[in-house]
Amino acid sequence: MNFKTRLNTVNTFIFDVDGVISEEKVYFLGEEPIKSFNNKDAYALQLAIKKGYTICIISGGKSTAIRGRLERLGITNLFFSQHDKLACYKDFIAENNIEENTITYMGDDLPDWEVMKRVGVPVCPQDAAPEIKEICIYISPKKGGDGCVRDIVEQVMRCQGKWEISKW
Repeated sequence: MNFKTRLNTVNTFIFDVDGVISEEKVYFLGEEPIKSFNNKDAYALQLAIKKGYTICIISGGKSTAIRGRLERLGITNLFFSQHDKLACYKDFIAENNIEENTITYMGDDLPDWEVMKRVGVPVCPQDAAPEIKEICIYISPKKGGDGCVRDIVEQVMRCQGKWEISKW
């Protein structure tokens, strides 16, 4: 099955945070880490939720600022401080009765590898680790934190006829 055909089966998006939703660089304001978040990614995530897609975040990090931003976007499936992403993933799909072939997972580094090997549409940002790029069926031309989330969400929604200009 080719890439565009696989996109037609997607109903669930799972994303890592560091290096995917936020860039690799971390800035500090006192002791609080500050990470950038692309507004175009945010728009795509909100639109996907509006159109009925399931959005899930599985991250080893624990940034309260990122958690708050994602909650304000309407994402409710937030799993932070996950050092065993595979166990978290298995619990999430079992509890929500989600088939693996309907999932696209965007990760960028080795902690994402085990989960990405299981999903129907494994994808990554342009600056992902080489081992991750090897298992992906699509590598975004965008870097982590620089629109890669929008890239894959928009492609899925366009393939399914759900990407549209909406009045907010």
